[in-house]
Amino acid sequence: MAALALAAIRSDASLSAQVYDAIRGAITATNLYEMDEANLRLDERELAARLGVSRTPIREALVRLEHESLVRSVPRRGYFIARKSKAELLEIIVVWAALESMAARLVALHTSEAAIASLRSIFATFDGGRIAANLDEYSDANLRFHQRIIELSGCEALRRTAEGILIHVRSIRHRTIAEDRRFERSIVDHMHIIEALEKRDADLAERLVRDHALALAAHVDANDNDL
Repeated sequence: MAALALAAIRSDASLSAQVYDAIRGAITATNLYEMDEANLRLDERELAARLGVSRTPIREALVRLEHESLVRSVPRRGYFIARKSKAELLEIIVVWAALESMAARLVALHTSEAAIASLRSIFATFDGGRIAANLDEYSDANLRFHQRIIELSGCEALRRTAEGILIHVRSIRHRTIAEDRRFERSIVDHMHIIEALEKRDADLAERLVRDHALALAAHVDANDNDL
């Protein structure tokens, strides 16, 4: 359980909801496709001890998370954080490409200049050399960029749908950003996307975002055979 960052539960809100939020937040913050297999197991006793609660709200949270496909139950072994197969991941990335590219179109058509400028500020401190030297920091910025496009779309249904697969997209982006020095292409793509948004070119922004995501799918398909 050391892979999950958990804090003791407060007493000022619904216990069941807090336990669910704590475990879900810890799972979605992990680098899922870089974790050791041993850390995927969710031990009910350990979770209860670390959160300072009984096992009943832990079980309730795990059942709820299983319905969301974030965890899976294995007979006589308990609950595990759910990873996807390579084929499933490729499908998820394609879905993300569709969602984020539509979000980019909505941003180009409807979002304020100040909000679009916030995308450029995410990368204000990076240049080529600084990215290579601070890859974890750049990876975090990369993920914020893609989440920010979804947020700026202003479409709540789109945002909720994207949130359901975010853990997988976030984790595979983090895992692959250094492979074949993908970060070098990544920053160039991001700048082109921002420029298209600033010009209010919805067709171009949509295409660039879609192609950027599909390039990730192509990379995963050609590599990462241990998934």
